[in-house]
Amino acid sequence: MSLPPGSRLGLYDVIALIGAGGMGEVYRARDARLERYVAIKVLPDLVSSDPERVARFEREARALATLIHPNIATIHGLEEVAAARPGQGPIKALIMELVEGETLADRLDQGPLPLDRRSRSPDRSPMPSKPPTRRASSIAISSRPT
Repeated sequence: MSLPPGSRLGLYDVIALIGAGGMGEVYRARDARLERYVAIKVLPDLVSSDPERVARFEREARALATLIHPNIATIHGLEEVAAARPGQGPIKALIMELVEGETLADRLDQGPLPLDRRSRSPDRSPMPSKPPTRRASSIAISSRPT
């Protein structure tokens, strides 16, 4: 399912195609409600009609949603939107954090990474020896009257 620039998928305004592969196309989009840029991964028509591949896509979304790591994009949601054309199945889309920068393929075309950059996170700090645990975010609410 190709999404032309200027089209809309649910709450997301599609800006441009970022890349494509066997399991989908990835678009840069703007979240109209939260006013932020996101990446949208959409299953191609051929894949979206295969229940086994759709299940794999949904498992990928659930697995990624459990991870917090500086080198893994944060998952914002999994969407299913009715198709614009009659006879076409619903559009399945994974909404995730848009990470700006060069692709791994572009970086590897420049040659191997220096050893000192291989074990560092994007903020240049050493990677932890074990992954961080997921912590729930909370807002403290005072029980005292104001």
